[in-house]
Amino acid sequence: MTTVTFGQYCQEKMRLIEAALSQYIPSDTYPPIMYEAMRYSLFAGGKRLRPIMLMAAAEAVGGNGSDYLPVACGLEMIHTYSLIHDDLPAMDNDDYRRGKLTNHKVYGDGMAVLAGDGLLTVAFGTMLSQSKVEPLVLINVVKEIAAAAGPAGMVGGQAIDLISEGQIIDAKTLQYIHQAKTGALFKAALRSGASLAGGSQQQIDALTTYACQFGLAFQITDDILDVIGTQEKIGKPIGSDVKNHKVTYVTLHTLAGAKQLAQQAVDKACNSLLGFGPEANILRELVEHLINRET
Repeated sequence: MTTVTFGQYCQEKMRLIEAALSQYIPSDTYPPIMYEAMRYSLFAGGKRLRPIMLMAAAEAVGGNGSDYLPVACGLEMIHTYSLIHDDLPAMDNDDYRRGKLTNHKVYGDGMAVLAGDGLLTVAFGTMLSQSKVEPLVLINVVKEIAAAAGPAGMVGGQAIDLISEGQIIDAKTLQYIHQAKTGALFKAALRSGASLAGGSQQQIDALTTYACQFGLAFQITDDILDVIGTQEKIGKPIGSDVKNHKVTYVTLHTLAGAKQLAQQAVDKACNSLLGFGPEANILRELVEHLINRET
């Protein structure tokens, strides 16, 4: 039996995701400028983390992650739409994303809004095209993803993040922002993958705990990189949190304290997988890789 490394696994899944996304958002569709703007951000070099996590969760409970590409790709479309809107002048007002000009810098504010809207709406049709799954299971998965992306999840977190700029907020509010804005889609990805593949409630609960700790570690690391990272590696200007007067894990806990909190979250995520065998090794390596990421 050939052992696949973490890097090989991610590269193989990314190839599948890229090919599927290109079919779901074709380049030769009218109106061309609309699809061009959608594809510009969708294929701007993302790590495809959320769809990879969905597939890895499916495999952790004994399924084949590649069977669930429609739902996985829908998640990536939702994530990409959120980045387009997050970069707009009315939000974070960023000029670069993944080393490229942000969508509104290329296509203008109005078209960027529409490109995000287009990705969000196509995402749900794509997810509902999923086959090989009981209809009720699929409906419940899509319902959960919708909740994670909406005002009770990502959008709600973005709203509190927006109104908190320049304000002094406490650790509880900061935790809510990032559990909703960043963590909600991670949790939806892992729970969806396990549910689609027929995972038990015990397995889904364990992966939910993993997702919460992963999301926390991811956001803390993001805050750290905004202080010590470089634009060349991150792909966007550093110091944007300071520019926007945002409270972060670094400003609340110091750089050293934030690093310690991130490591604690990684350890808790790994502990949540103790009931799984080697089929969950990708998830273990993923969260360990997180603590040392530079992008």
